[in-house]
Amino acid sequence: MRQIVVISGKGGTGKTVLTSSFASLARNKVMVDCDVDAADLHIILKPKIKERYIFRSGYTAEIDSSKCTGCGNCLRYCRFGAVSREFSIDALSCEGCGLCSRICPSGAINMEERVCGEWFISDTGYGKMVHAKLGIAQENSGKLVAKIKRAAKEIAEAEGCGHIIVDGPPGIGCPVIASLSGADLAVIVTEPTLSGIHDLKRVLELTGHFKIEAGVVVNKYDINIRNLQEIESFCLENDIGLLGHIPFSSEVSRSIVKRIPAVDHMKNDVSSEIRAIWEKIENR
Repeated sequence: MRQIVVISGKGGTGKTVLTSSFASLARNKVMVDCDVDAADLHIILKPKIKERYIFRSGYTAEIDSSKCTGCGNCLRYCRFGAVSREFSIDALSCEGCGLCSRICPSGAINMEERVCGEWFISDTGYGKMVHAKLGIAQENSGKLVAKIKRAAKEIAEAEGCGHIIVDGPPGIGCPVIASLSGADLAVIVTEPTLSGIHDLKRVLELTGHFKIEAGVVVNKYDINIRNLQEIESFCLENDIGLLGHIPFSSEVSRSIVKRIPAVDHMKNDVSSEIRAIWEKIENR
């Protein structure tokens, strides 16, 4: 079983377009959307939720007004301004450190585990999919990513799947690191822009640090040939494999609107190149 993680140094490069196409092309696989802060793979794959779970992480203080004596210790010592003068807790400001509960002389403050989001196991027309939704302003996206990846691996092992295909989040932060855990190949999607080149180099430093094999896909390669040549030269100098070049096409946007993977929606240079990229990945 191989884990293929599609990531990028910045958002909007075409990760989900590529991942959804891989979902159509791959046989015997499980899909995971690890971009839990702004998941969108479900838009194209149209999953039907079969199992739903609550994600809890961290704690929020709760004041029991029947026990509170109004001594003011919590208000005085909370560094985050989470306690009001009426002795109630602002859940968005509370960091869950637990200091108030420890210094409350009347034991009126309890630390309640925080509900941060939901995660799902779904069926799609392309196989099983595990995905999640982190709540607004909630934290621990890395922990949620680790949870859904673990669930996907259990499904893949139980059903004898050969691939886990991961739609990763953009950037180089905690959720990206969690997405890359256990990966056999990181497919890095970039575009020939200055920001695309800058962020490509950052994410390659990340995969290099964790010694994860990486291959680069240049999306919309024909919008700036000079920047494309810079990407190609950088990859050649640093012994990084170029998996393919996908041309710009307005049909890609139409495939998203119709909620159909690009390789199924169109028969042109875009779909041909994506198929060739998947063949290279399988041959590895």
